[in-house]
Amino acid sequence: MQFTAETLAEYLHGDIEGNREAAASTVARIEQGQQGALCFLANPKYEQYVYTTKASIVLINRGFELKQPVTCTLIRVDNAYEAIASLLDLYNSMKTLRKKGRSWRAHVSWRAKLGRGVWVGKFAHVGRNSKVGNDTKIFPHVYIGENVSIGENCILYPGVRIYQGCKVGNNCIIHANAVVGSDGFGFAPTADGSYKKIPQIGHVVIEDNVEIGANTVIDRATMDATIIRKGVKLDNLIQVAHNVEIGENTVIAAQTGISGSSKIGRQCVIAGQVGLAGHITIANRTTIGAQAGIGTTIKTEGETLLGSPALPYRTFFKAYAIFRHLPELKKQIDEMAQ
Repeated sequence: MQFTAETLAEYLHGDIEGNREAAASTVARIEQGQQGALCFLANPKYEQYVYTTKASIVLINRGFELKQPVTCTLIRVDNAYEAIASLLDLYNSMKTLRKKGRSWRAHVSWRAKLGRGVWVGKFAHVGRNSKVGNDTKIFPHVYIGENVSIGENCILYPGVRIYQGCKVGNNCIIHANAVVGSDGFGFAPTADGSYKKIPQIGHVVIEDNVEIGANTVIDRATMDATIIRKGVKLDNLIQVAHNVEIGENTVIAAQTGISGSSKIGRQCVIAGQVGLAGHITIANRTTIGAQAGIGTTIKTEGETLLGSPALPYRTFFKAYAIFRHLPELKKQIDEMAQ
């Protein structure tokens, strides 16, 4: 599929500098752009490539000042990164939205309800009393249990498992092999030293516009619900334990583990391999650096934390400046003691 600079500028509300008829049929990184490619420049670190790229069209921020002439056609937009994301989303949805109907190899309970434009791929299963909203796409080998509710315009990629009673809102994307609604890790110690399983009778609620990465697991609550609020973005390989609540528009990177009954506020940013203890609360707009360990409640909004156990970032860097010199300090102390 090919788009001209004029068409793209109209869609993105951008301004053209160069050939309005320049056309692109593929997307590439600016350092690898070839004839017929659409690229973007959002990070000034890559400015050098805009002068040498062979790409036909480059998206660039309105306020970016060029130091040399360019051979490509420019489309100036308010935010080049956001613009390319919008175009990629459009391209991806055009491919996916073509899929409609139900494979004869899929199993859909006669008591399930499918909306208009739903696609159910081969070997997918939709359980009794479950509801799937309009234009949702269910890829092959997806399992949807009984009494599940899935909203409109969702995409469930191959191997997704949604256990009984869970709820998924509108415009959600769940990537391959993610599990929603598996049992929380609840066991009661007994007198003989063994553990008795505590039945997990709650469910999971995922609100609108949530994206869940591949192989991420969200456990059902012991009672009531594990809740993922609207706009949350979860990376691959994340563990969300029972009764956790994640606030609106929070983003969490891969391999993070969130222990049971913790509550994470709105618009938080949590980097990879972070560990959160159970029964704690994280204030709104908290930023947590990679591999940090959070063992206590964070009450101050907008704080940035690093390390394990985590400290405010300024305190962490002061402590690290001392820590990395400890071998030298020990040597000096040993010499003084002789």
